[in-house]
Amino acid sequence: MGALLALASAALYGVVDYAGGLLSRRMHFAVVTFLGQIGGLLLALAVALAMPAEVVRSADVVWGALSGVGSGSAMHFLNRGLSRGAMSIVVPVSAVTGVALSVLCGVCFLGDRPTLLAWLGICVTMPALWLVSGGEAHHGAGTTPATMDGLLASLGVAVQYIGLAQAGAESGVWPVVAGRVAAVVVVLPGVLRNVPQFRQSPKPLVQAVVIGAGAALGLILYLWATRLQMLALAVVLASLYPAIPTVLGLSMLHEKVSRRQLVGLVSAGTAIVLLTLG
Repeated sequence: MGALLALASAALYGVVDYAGGLLSRRMHFAVVTFLGQIGGLLLALAVALAMPAEVVRSADVVWGALSGVGSGSAMHFLNRGLSRGAMSIVVPVSAVTGVALSVLCGVCFLGDRPTLLAWLGICVTMPALWLVSGGEAHHGAGTTPATMDGLLASLGVAVQYIGLAQAGAESGVWPVVAGRVAAVVVVLPGVLRNVPQFRQSPKPLVQAVVIGAGAALGLILYLWATRLQMLALAVVLASLYPAIPTVLGLSMLHEKVSRRQLVGLVSAGTAIVLLTLG
């Protein structure tokens, strides 16, 4: 069940990243990020109120807030990268360091002990993500800033995953709520410099809020997965989300695919099977 929740989180995050990337090319990425965090806060608060927690300790709130700092930073750099780079490159790059650091933390400090099949899946995932991002050389030097945004986003992804996994199971969804509040605070300075961007038709503004709500739901699914699955496996499965925007970018946006990217996508699919069986 934990593996399925992590995969559902990955699927939702993949769709959200694709939609957010498209929207970030139509309006300023900082506005998309800020409204997304607002939407995430509203969704998380609704779920938290509908599913009361047994007990919420101060440590749970602190870990949730730290996770929100990571996710707010990650979405800021990810949306900036998507606004000026190929989706099939930026999103996979954003996952690499996040997966590696999270898994390393789970194994070295949290006592996670993956099975042999799970270890094999983990080992396949790392090069798979690098291979998917291997088409960078075909897009010229202009993609370098976007790729760097992806790497910066990956650091936030690691903080998000590790921090949220430390919250107690009795705290329910309230750590996610605390995280959305922290994320709003983190991204607020960027949006204050782009207030005129709000003066447009309400449709894209509403879309940004809905996208953020979807991201929060994906994070809630990940939180539940960590309570049923080792952090190392939950993180790796949830971090397979780049496959979705990569495929959509290649098929819908006609971004070019290299042989290395194709091998990476097939490897990512293999990793899903191994990690699920493990």
